[in-house]
Amino acid sequence: MGHFAQLNEDNIVIQVIVLDNNKFNDDEETGIQYLKNMFGDDTVWKQTSYNNNLRLNFASIGCEYLEDEDIFRSPRPFPSWSYDFQINGWIPPVSYPNDNKEYVWNEEAESWTEVEGGEPQPPDNPGENDSPV
Repeated sequence: MGHFAQLNEDNIVIQVIVLDNNKFNDDEETGIQYLKNMFGDDTVWKQTSYNNNLRLNFASIGCEYLEDEDIFRSPRPFPSWSYDFQINGWIPPVSYPNDNKEYVWNEEAESWTEVEGGEPQPPDNPGENDSPV
């Protein structure tokens, strides 16, 4: 079985299709042409792999394809986080505390907020656009 990710105009994965090997004979270009015949010549496809031996990560809906690096990466979890290619992951601007407590990321404060009693606590000063808790 082969997996192919369809990309939108921003190189974001919008769907992943599974093809039987007899449809593309383990050749990416053959698989892409098969899918273009099914979904239209204007569609964009990249092969992806569950075992991450192709394009670093398995593509899923919402992932971004980076053409220069020829990889898929997961969506940015928060606007303040940056991608680190050495660890293949997103990192926050502030390291997770190392004190054996639980925390959630607070994007407004760009810091970690301790989880008390197993539930995240709302910010002290909720913004006008925040929904009530």
